[in-house]
Amino acid sequence: MSDPHNTGNEARDLRPTLRDALRRARIEAADRTGVVVELRDAEVARLEILNDALDPLFAQVPEKVDLFDRGISQGETPRLWIDVVAHVLMGRDKRIYRLVQDTRFGRTVLAESHDVPVIVDAVTDYVARRMIEREHAMVATPLPAPPAAEPPPLEAPKRRGGLGMFVLGFVMGALALFGLALFASLRNL
Repeated sequence: MSDPHNTGNEARDLRPTLRDALRRARIEAADRTGVVVELRDAEVARLEILNDALDPLFAQVPEKVDLFDRGISQGETPRLWIDVVAHVLMGRDKRIYRLVQDTRFGRTVLAESHDVPVIVDAVTDYVARRMIEREHAMVATPLPAPPAAEPPPLEAPKRRGGLGMFVLGFVMGALALFGLALFASLRNL
């Protein structure tokens, strides 16, 4: 009736164990991570190509202009920074370049393109505008002319000593209290 070899061990061997499921999940996660890392590396490579294309532009910027600090940040989203408020990042499809500027009202997209020369032109225009803004900020505004000779101010009346006013107030208060007490005592009669 009962086979000693068929006691349920075979059924237990056929069920997946948690250890096997964890191993399969780790392998799948590693595969996905590898794909994500490859995509991020591709983004960084595209940004480096754009960075190299911008070298001639930034070679023309005078050394005394310290507005621009170009570099690639390799965070969760790689970015090619132009200055403190503008950077280039890759679009959702990882093939389109997007030049954006952070403003107090949010992020503004200045240019978007698949082509490096188009983005280089947009960055060139941005750099030129920033340099003009700097020139306007650096222009010294003339100081207002000093006013014509003013007549000397009238002398303010001299203040009387504070101690005299205190004594006067004290005497007036004492007389008022005395008068009130006298009135109250005459009323009770």
